[in-house]
Amino acid sequence: MSQKGSWLHRRLPAIVALALVALLFQLGRLPSASASELARTASGFSFQPASIAMPGGYPQQTVRKVNQKYQDINAWISSVGSGIAMNDLDGDGLPNDLCITDPRIDQVVVTPVPGPGTPRYAPFALNPAPLPMSNTMAPMGCVPGDFNEDGRTDVLVYLWGRTPILYLAKAGAVGLTMNTFRPVEVLPHSPGDRYDGPQWNTNTVAVDDFDGDGHIDIFVGNYFPHGPVLDDTKKDGVAMNHSMSQAFNGGEDYFFRCTGATAGAEPTATFELVSDVLPRDVSKGWALAAAANDVDSDLLPELYVAHDFGPDRMLYNRSTPGKIKFAPVKAVRDPLVPKSKRVGADSFKGMGVDFGDLDGDGLYDMYVSNIATTFGLEESHFAFVNSAKDQKDLRAHLDDGTAPFKDESAPLGLAWSGWGWDVKMADFNNSGDLVVAQTTGFVKGEVNRWPQLQELAMSNDNLLSNTTWWPHVRPGDDIGGSQRLHFFVKSDSGRYLDIAPRLGLDAPVPTRGIATGDADGDGRLDFAVARQWDEPVFYHNQSPNPGAFLGLRLTHPAPAGATAATGTAGSPVVGAQVKVTTADGRVLLGRVDGGSGHSGKRSNEVHIGLGKDVTGPVRVELNWRDRTGQPHQQELSMTPGWHSFELGAQAQER
Repeated sequence: MSQKGSWLHRRLPAIVALALVALLFQLGRLPSASASELARTASGFSFQPASIAMPGGYPQQTVRKVNQKYQDINAWISSVGSGIAMNDLDGDGLPNDLCITDPRIDQVVVTPVPGPGTPRYAPFALNPAPLPMSNTMAPMGCVPGDFNEDGRTDVLVYLWGRTPILYLAKAGAVGLTMNTFRPVEVLPHSPGDRYDGPQWNTNTVAVDDFDGDGHIDIFVGNYFPHGPVLDDTKKDGVAMNHSMSQAFNGGEDYFFRCTGATAGAEPTATFELVSDVLPRDVSKGWALAAAANDVDSDLLPELYVAHDFGPDRMLYNRSTPGKIKFAPVKAVRDPLVPKSKRVGADSFKGMGVDFGDLDGDGLYDMYVSNIATTFGLEESHFAFVNSAKDQKDLRAHLDDGTAPFKDESAPLGLAWSGWGWDVKMADFNNSGDLVVAQTTGFVKGEVNRWPQLQELAMSNDNLLSNTTWWPHVRPGDDIGGSQRLHFFVKSDSGRYLDIAPRLGLDAPVPTRGIATGDADGDGRLDFAVARQWDEPVFYHNQSPNPGAFLGLRLTHPAPAGATAATGTAGSPVVGAQVKVTTADGRVLLGRVDGGSGHSGKRSNEVHIGLGKDVTGPVRVELNWRDRTGQPHQQELSMTPGWHSFELGAQAQER
């Protein structure tokens, strides 16, 4: 053998090993886009950030007081509670009002969307008096909606330390102030100065007509087991998760079914507590987000509940009027699909969820936020794409207990970003394609705690119940503290690219809730973002050359004598479905969302981007239930732009 051949023979194993490493690196590395592709994808978007006015005079805090058992992880316990919603609270016909839960002051603030000119009203905090409150309670989020069906917009607030509160808008109230609303209990308690109800720790609610009787109901998803999480005078009565991936010892979940309401200066709304809808292993998950939507076109909304520390749950609606009933469904086991990427059987940390049609086939898909941080906790997010042939096939699968969804997050470029929270899918430039906007980040500080968190994640589940084994997460500690907002846009290649840095949306501050709505009625969706332990921010959409759009305000017939001028133009038809078919055969979906997600809530209007090539009318199919629960379907031809319809027995344009 020649000297050269001998040298090659000796080094052949190393050469093969290096070639294999290079190949695996190319196959395993995250895909990247060129600067020109990023610039081209971002060119259709532009947002102007604006500060949101907040009321002064409230004591400021940087971390919450917590149960003594949680003292060494008090920043962890204080990592939620920043929420935001956009809607029309003052009855001017535009979703230009914000409802914000701010953990810095532990108040629920109503404030106008920032804009030119004099603010329409001064920002204020909702006043729960005379309902009993204490410093062991804190708001986690708010959901606008008409809960007593008088045509005015009310606010539902969910909290840690007590059951939710409804703030019902009073008839005859002038302007928008704290006196506009009357606080009432969702779950009645004995009257008195001290709260005597259960200590729920609610992190998510979803609002929809779950039983199909024509009236909205409420799903309440609790995180910690009921107990004094925020009571620093106690050192017991609370618990930690029993597992990182199979924990079923969280707070119990509930449904409230609407049973009656009155309007007037002392409005009321009554709900029946329904506590036996879900199996125990579903109800006792650690709920962080929930989304309701009718995916199979029977006008009964399905429910997806995102659980921390255990499998998320997709619940197929089998309700009848007066009887709320759900059945869990799962994706079929496939040897080529990891268990943790199956609907209803994952082991990731579900943090946020939203519905939308990602692939344009006329069927709803789902996007789910998890924890996906390189050199942190590398799970992945889910882009569960509907694989059913059509609605009939989808309904057959769900009826059989199977969920025909496949995770396509990796090929779509949507699998990794950071410690995810809220997510909203919406068309911000009216192109006909949905953008995926996502918040990320956990606790901001100076001391990196990722290594200790990794050790905890790999430890024995038997250690988790004792917080002594958890890494310290106190003020000054950092876990994903510089992660930021993501804005995923579909590129020419079909993959989604995060263009947030190109748009100036990437401030390194942990974010939580996202709210969307067309605040100025110009056809371009604006959005607002809640930041954890930092100021919220509003983004005014100034995207150049947007496509055409269809905007729908869908309401029940207004109460007798009501007018838009009095703020009583009619209640949103929550759960109504919209299907648009364009001249070139594209099918686009929209719905009246009653309040889905983690801590961000979109407005009740339906906004559907049509694309730049649409100039004439489009075919629109409306599906809804009237106040008696009767389903209706109607096809209409509509021109692009905003339209307002009353949906009774027929759709009547106003």
